[in-house]
Amino acid sequence: MEKNATIYIAGHRGMVGSALHRKLLAEGFSRFVFRTSSELDLRDQVAVRDFFATERPDYVFLAAAKVGGIVANNTYRAEFLYDNLQIQNNVIDSAYRTGVKKLLFLGSSCIYPKMAPQPLREDYLLTGTLEPTNEPYAIAKIAGIKLCEAYRSQYGCDFISVMPTNLYGPNDNYDLTNSHVLPAMIRKFHEARVEGKPRVELWGTGTPRREFMHADDLADACYYLMQHYSEPGFVNIGVGDDVSIRTLAELIRGVVGYEGEVHWNTDKPDGTPRKLMDVTKLHALGWKHRVELDEGIRRTYQDFLEKIATYAV
Repeated sequence: MEKNATIYIAGHRGMVGSALHRKLLAEGFSRFVFRTSSELDLRDQVAVRDFFATERPDYVFLAAAKVGGIVANNTYRAEFLYDNLQIQNNVIDSAYRTGVKKLLFLGSSCIYPKMAPQPLREDYLLTGTLEPTNEPYAIAKIAGIKLCEAYRSQYGCDFISVMPTNLYGPNDNYDLTNSHVLPAMIRKFHEARVEGKPRVELWGTGTPRREFMHADDLADACYYLMQHYSEPGFVNIGVGDDVSIRTLAELIRGVVGYEGEVHWNTDKPDGTPRKLMDVTKLHALGWKHRVELDEGIRRTYQDFLEKIATYAV
């Protein structure tokens, strides 16, 4: 990537997009084109084609998506499938039509079968049934991987795909209805501490295991792969280690300073029992994570405190 290249980050205000922007700025890039969702609806094919034809970006990071946790995925099934298909189809096709030099598509670890062997290797894709609660989102992301592969094989486009593990960090979504587990816990424990609540209720049994990566590590990995990787197969991005949801809760409770009781509501769903990424391929390419979970949680809690005015406590 040339330092004078024009870069388009789709979803630049989100957690992943903003991390990519910070990383690229730190590396000396300065020519960016941005559009907010109100300025450019990525579901609108004509609008997206006009944008690419006008701005002619050299490199594209496709980080825009409709995202959420178990509740959001299971409630808004149509939107999670339709919106994500439209977004990625329009951006990937427009990148091809305007001669983008390289595109990186960001997927999700939920693409893997629910009961796939652990850790999750890239070749486990499409070998079994998906987790029902997030199946629409997973199907859309699988389609995005295959679309990048199709444009590469048919037209020679340098389009690559990466599959991040569970992410967290600055600019995360702390909404209790639509957020993922880690930011939701941060907010729950913080509010319980401030309000003096004797206990916090968390969903499920606490036994499922999850891998968590700080968004700054993901951005660093994406930048590295844009420089060093150009193959049809996608690459898992993760830390190669996981913790139980119960352990995660204890880590967050300690960082926040909540001293009350934790109640596990076992009537609520656990989701997939385990999702650990096999990062052998990533490590072989020469990249490893730097931010450990306890330090990452501390950073993210500070981000939450800075945004506290946005949330009703």
